[in-house]
Amino acid sequence: MFTVELSELELFHGGYENDPTMQVKVDFPFSAATGAKNTAVVYFEIEPGHRLGTHTDSAEEILLLLGGEAEVSVGDERARVSAGAMALVPAMVPHSLRNVGDETVRVVGFFSSSTVMSTFDEPIVPMGEPPSEAPFGQRTILTPFPVALEQPPAPMAGG
Repeated sequence: MFTVELSELELFHGGYENDPTMQVKVDFPFSAATGAKNTAVVYFEIEPGHRLGTHTDSAEEILLLLGGEAEVSVGDERARVSAGAMALVPAMVPHSLRNVGDETVRVVGFFSSSTVMSTFDEPIVPMGEPPSEAPFGQRTILTPFPVALEQPPAPMAGG
C-alpha cells in the first residue's frame, strides 16, 4: 500500500512573476508517477492574501477544503467556502481559489485521470526554494512533474 502524510510533502512553491498575490505551494502525491491508473491527487496550500491563478485542467476535479477560508471561482460561479466544503470543477472549465481568511488554506483535489494537463493564464515561476525538478516558466504543466509543456502533446497514433 502506498500512503502519504500531507505534512511531510515537499511542496513546490510557484507563482506569477508580475503578480505577487498569485503564490501557491503544491505537490501531486498520487498520479501516474506513483502507480495510480485512473486518478491523481493534488495537495496545495495558499497563504492569507494570496491566490491560485485561473487555470483549466484536462480532467474533472473535486476540491476538498481541509482548512482556512477561500473564495472559489468555477466558470462564472463564485462561492465562499471553509473547511469541510467540497466543489466540483468540470474538465476544461477555468477556475481559481483565493484565500479570504486569516489562516492557510489547505486543499486536496481529486482528479478523474492519473495524468493532468493544467494551463494557467500566465507562466508559473519559482518562489522561494522549490524542488529542482519542478517546471518553471511555463503556462501549461503536465502532471506528474517534472514534465512541462507550452503546447499539448501530439495525439498518439492509432488513438
